[in-house]
Amino acid sequence: MSSPLDSLVFVSIPENSTFTAQFPGFDPSIPLPVQLSRPGEQFEASALSRESVLSGILAVLAWDRDNAQIEYYRGLLKAAHPRIREELTEAAILKSKNGDFELAEEIFLALHGLDPLDSQTILNLALLLDERAENMRKSGLDEDADALDESAFAWYRLALTAEPPLPDAFFNAGYFYTRQRNYRKAREAFETYLKLETSETAHAQAKKKHAREIAEGIAERDLDDELFKSAYDFIMMDQEDKALEQIRLFMESHPKVWNAWFLLGWALRKQGRWEDAKAAFIQALELGSSPDSDIATGYTDICNELAICSMELGDLHESRKWLEAGLTEEPENTKIIANLGVVSMKTGNIKEAEAFFRTALEIDPEDRMAAQLLANLEQHS
Repeated sequence: MSSPLDSLVFVSIPENSTFTAQFPGFDPSIPLPVQLSRPGEQFEASALSRESVLSGILAVLAWDRDNAQIEYYRGLLKAAHPRIREELTEAAILKSKNGDFELAEEIFLALHGLDPLDSQTILNLALLLDERAENMRKSGLDEDADALDESAFAWYRLALTAEPPLPDAFFNAGYFYTRQRNYRKAREAFETYLKLETSETAHAQAKKKHAREIAEGIAERDLDDELFKSAYDFIMMDQEDKALEQIRLFMESHPKVWNAWFLLGWALRKQGRWEDAKAAFIQALELGSSPDSDIATGYTDICNELAICSMELGDLHESRKWLEAGLTEEPENTKIIANLGVVSMKTGNIKEAEAFFRTALEIDPEDRMAAQLLANLEQHS
């Protein structure tokens, strides 16, 4: 696998060169990194420019943290481009919004290399990887999503130890832990955020309201109970029998918690017990139908699970109904869109199936399931 460092060369430049005047603090005894257009390219003097050197330094900061001259390169970059942090942060956020996660990550890694103690950059990396993991999971790439979650978790842990404390780190970590069903840590993160946040802006007050509601909801339903957490962990380890034991113990004293019924259905579905799983998911929806419920956070997942169960039971009409309900909630959820393609394929509507798979790939070109299913259809058409 190629590395960004493969297209990097280190060039010695004489001190009296007019070129070096662009780099205050230049030391002729230390070669400058120059970013070439591609790996293996022969270096020519025409490739030497301020931009190619700045790009080379950024590559070193992102991918070569053990470089003996990294402190020198940091100083050189800051002197040559004092607003580099602000400009690159804006660029990375824009790339992330446009779905170019790899380039956004590379930029944030370079900024972290520039200043390893910059807590905002650390949090930005956590947020980026967290968002990318969610996109992967929506595309059905659960293993890739799990790997990204681990990376996001590592960056969140760093952000949570920042001094002075960064309130937004705790707020966003709370949501991350909620998605991981680690409700004990989620509650702790939100409660810490509420203590740290001192801003009186409308935006901050809205965030505090959300944080308080989630923390109180976790406490009211005992979602931070160890039985609930262990049930989720067993499901993630493909130990459904143990998960069912734990979740049923939890449900003995918490029979009306929709999240528990969702876990029950999930474990049953993984065992291929389609009817039982479907009944559990329906119960989750019924329990979450109250106006003050937070079931919106899991509604699309429940619809997708119900669609899978219905599909396996041979009821394609009902499967489509649940997928369309999920799509109404999340119009760009590629897992839902790809499964609509599967339903169309099973009903013999190949053109519609191809359209669904292409739509999924337009939203997420990395959706391997949609790509494989589309390729199979095109091969046999």
